[in-house]
Amino acid sequence: MDEDLTGVARGAETLLDVLGALAGEGYSGAFAARAVDGTRRGRIGCSACHHVFAADAAVVDDLRRLEGASDPDDMLAVVALTCPNCATRGTLVLNYGPTATVEDSAALEGLERPRPGAH
Repeated sequence: MDEDLTGVARGAETLLDVLGALAGEGYSGAFAARAVDGTRRGRIGCSACHHVFAADAAVVDDLRRLEGASDPDDMLAVVALTCPNCATRGTLVLNYGPTATVEDSAALEGLERPRPGAH
């Protein structure tokens, strides 16, 4: 019997799937959203060199959105990026949507801004 599966998520990647695939591509480091500064700009910390930098200074190589099939509030952005200070390649996992922290939202918003001089 065929069931109507309209609107049901199928073939969804899990967070572990995405992190594993990115690690296989050399993104073995880790990054975390940090407290926003006085201008409310997003900031990111590198676990390798402990440098904290503005989100718009990150070199973003990939960004993947994940949403939970059973819980739409499980909204994550997985960012593959390179530290502008030590060149470590790693991942940054951010919540977005209604459960996002101020730090996660500010970092994600900062990553979406065009880099200075980019066309």
